[in-house]
Amino acid sequence: MTDHGAFGVKGSGDTSGFGGLVRKPGTVLESQRPFGGWFDEVTDSLEEAYPEFADAIERVVVDRGELTLHVKPERIAEVCQVLRDDEGLRFELLSSVSGADYPAEERRLHSVYHLTSMTYRRRIRLECAVTVENPHLPSVTAVYPTADWQEREAWDMFGIIYDGHPNLTRILMPDDWDGHPQRKDYPLGGVPIEYKGVEIPPPDQRRSYK
Repeated sequence: MTDHGAFGVKGSGDTSGFGGLVRKPGTVLESQRPFGGWFDEVTDSLEEAYPEFADAIERVVVDRGELTLHVKPERIAEVCQVLRDDEGLRFELLSSVSGADYPAEERRLHSVYHLTSMTYRRRIRLECAVTVENPHLPSVTAVYPTADWQEREAWDMFGIIYDGHPNLTRILMPDDWDGHPQRKDYPLGGVPIEYKGVEIPPPDQRRSYK
């Protein structure tokens, strides 16, 4: 039995970043053809089926054996439609829509889509980046009905607004909640809770678990 916590945590006993866990700065990746394997088949098929490919796709990233297409926000529903319907692509399933927040970027809020082709047994990722000041992009619920609750969660947690969504309301937090809890500038603790007036302290002020 060791006398320190996970990730070498000391002091607070919390692993949320105050215990010395250091994150290396990321780098912007962009891959060039040939991408390798079936990644070239997918991008070639999309480019052939979607004449606006060059304008809609901001960059292509192949990293850790995964293909990510970075899409202009206003084009996301169109791209999803082609990926679903084209015979050479057939990405029939949208398995998830999630959010991410990169505060160092100008367009810091990212909407991330994971698509699966059950026909060809392939998976790809789409990613759109928007600003906090204008966090709008089209809903893809008309293309993938599974996006309904997933887009609601991304709105609730990150404040990304999906225009055209049939009912973009909170799904995890109360309707009158102020803010979006998974943004990086959202306070970690120190939030009053409705239980005898107690308050959850910020991580760096919590007791050490010995």
